Amino acid sequence: VGMMLMASAADLIIVFLGLEMFSLAIYVLAGFFRTQAKSNESALKYFLLGAFSTGFLVYGIALIYGATGTTNLKGIFEFLRRTPLLQDPLLLFAMGLLIVGFGFKVASVPFHMWTPDVYEGAPTSITAFMSVGPKAAGFAAFLRVFLYSLSSLQGEWIWILWVLAVLTMTLGNIVALAQKNIKRMLAYSSIAHAGYILVAMVAANELGTAGILYYLLAYAFMNLGAFGVVILYGRRGEENLLITDYSGMGSKYPLLAVLMAIFMFSLAGIPPTAGFVGKFYIFSAAVKAGYIGLAVIGVLNSALSVYFYLRITVMMYMRNSEKELPPIAWSPAMAISLFVAVFGTLQMGITPAAYLEVARKSILALM
Repeated sequence: VGMMLMASAADLIIVFLGLEMFSLAIYVLAGFFRTQAKSNESALKYFLLGAFSTGFLVYGIALIYGATGTTNLKGIFEFLRRTPLLQDPLLLFAMGLLIVGFGFKVASVPFHMWTPDVYEGAPTSITAFMSVGPKAAGFAAFLRVFLYSLSSLQGEWIWILWVLAVLTMTLGNIVALAQKNIKRMLAYSSIAHAGYILVAMVAANELGTAGILYYLLAYAFMNLGAFGVVILYGRRGEENLLITDYSGMGSKYPLLAVLMAIFMFSLAGIPPTAGFVGKFYIFSAAVKAGYIGLAVIGVLNSALSVYFYLRITVMMYMRNSEKELPPIAWSPAMAISLFVAVFGTLQMGITPAAYLEVARKSILALM
């Protein structure tokens, strides 16, 4: 409810209330395994850093109200359109505070510090949810506030997001190369994908905004699917968390290995998956908006990410396991979830036009 409230809010106060509603729930879920030190540590770290970042967001909202006299998103847009406040220090400072607050929720660099430790320490099922839900809600609100309400200030914030996009993509992918724990690898992968979405925000055109919604849906399918395999293979996701633990999976559990390979291909942006089409839309939007350098950096980062995603596929099919692989119990719910995820990942990659059209129409409602 909190995430839906945040994504659909027409007022900054409601954005804040929605954020707090879902944040409080996730703080509790992150520490669900109270007997495990890592779970408690992740919950405490997420709570402290989350509360700190929320302070920036609230202060930014207060300054926006002080400068414009309203917290309504449409009211802010109308006020800035008819009032020349483009160089108002109060408004520019408020804009910076909002970027910090939203940057924490979507895990963009340099506000990403919590992500790897929290993802690793939280129960894997909760990590899967955290990697998709809050990011989607955060970007929906981020999109509405900056591409609609603060669109008059685009010349001021666009280069900040340009730098954040480059840093987020690059750091996420480079650090992911060195990870041995699959949950930490997927955490840095999540950071890198936030960078790709920021590229579309910088483009700030129709293809970019529709591409964001398309990419968020595609990311939900492929990332939840990958975490689903981790949960199934690792006995609720708390065992076999090293990448080397996936050695030999292809011969012992061929169906599970195929599913994991498809999700890894999609995360890497290899056709004909949803990840490839999503990145194509995002980078095309950047080129169309004139940010060719940013698009090139994005493509290079995507190429770099192929290494650590395909490393898992290599482990599954080209390495022999040094230990006895665990038995796998397919529950009906897990089987349905994984097949829905793989269907969505492939369907969105093979027939993307219908999904992009829905995204275009959704933008009209969102803005």
